[in-house]
Amino acid sequence: MNEQQLIELQGKLDYSFKKPELLATALTHSSYANENKKNGLTSNERLEFLGDSILGMVVAELIFKHKAKMPEGHMTKLRAELVCERSLATLAETLGLGQCLMLGRGEEKGGGRWRPSILADATEAVLAALYLDGGFRPVKSLIKKHLLCETQITDLGTTDYKTALQEKVQTKPGQTLVYALIGESGPDHKKSFTAEVRLNGEFFGQGIGKSKKEAEQAAAKSALTQIES
Repeated sequence: MNEQQLIELQGKLDYSFKKPELLATALTHSSYANENKKNGLTSNERLEFLGDSILGMVVAELIFKHKAKMPEGHMTKLRAELVCERSLATLAETLGLGQCLMLGRGEEKGGGRWRPSILADATEAVLAALYLDGGFRPVKSLIKKHLLCETQITDLGTTDYKTALQEKVQTKPGQTLVYALIGESGPDHKKSFTAEVRLNGEFFGQGIGKSKKEAEQAAAKSALTQIES
């Protein structure tokens, strides 16, 4: 990673570091630090530890503020969905962290620059670096912009449409929801599934997704739209 990459990354983060060495450390994988011990380099592992806690707290605060009536168990589940490895790796790709990572030779050859777990860890480390350099403001700004856009904040808690639908229909006794896979298409590496949900044996909603689970969620969302329209 060179100075120009650091400058460009700060532009994507919308934040200028007072101590750019913090950002450089956040992008230093343990494999690179181990190969360069004589230079006194520190890996991003400690920053990753701090960043994990910061991320969890910021997301928890957003859920708490925007979903005042959501029970604790649902809040815990939702927070886990929002800060999962997939979400963090996607954010890393958006910011271009993969290109900036400093990796050891073995990790480089093994494709570590694009490994989701390494990207997710680097994202947490960068969040910690932001916090140490500028406090919570730049951290919250980045999380709101990329992990929780305004639409997501408004809709927090509605990602589990199956649970939401179940809770809706249970307000009346004797209601039975059944999901069924009714079709799939596309090659094995890019399948598309179609599912439908029936209420008491009658068609209630249909949805398409990249997995059976995703298709069922889409079907439940369709049914919820009908209820609320």
